[in-house]
Amino acid sequence: MATIKYSRQRESIKNYLAHTKEHPTADMIYMKIRESFPNISLGTVYRNLNLLAEQGEIRKLSCGDGCDHFDGDISPHYHFVCNHCNCVMDLNMPSLDHIDTLASANFAGKITNHSVLFSGLCPDCLAKEKLS
Repeated sequence: MATIKYSRQRESIKNYLAHTKEHPTADMIYMKIRESFPNISLGTVYRNLNLLAEQGEIRKLSCGDGCDHFDGDISPHYHFVCNHCNCVMDLNMPSLDHIDTLASANFAGKITNHSVLFSGLCPDCLAKEKLS
């Protein structure tokens, strides 16, 4: 892999993602990074997010809401997306690695990974629904 020149802006993006439990979109990250780098462009944020994701330093999540979300936690874990407010959150649960074996049982190729996204109502939206 080619060495990428150091960038304070890229490092700031990576640092922000490493210290948030949210799963922000590029637009949300752009607004946050502009606080430190007022002249940064949205295109620069997108390019750096894609580069960081390609290098495996962050995770890009497609959650079905038309926007990619980003996660600074690259450890194996699962996500939940709310069908009502579109929030994305980590799920604290055991690994489902055995589904790779189950999926491989009737598949002639080689499965090396899986992606699981759970959906439903988040605790806040569920509480609001119960009140109405």
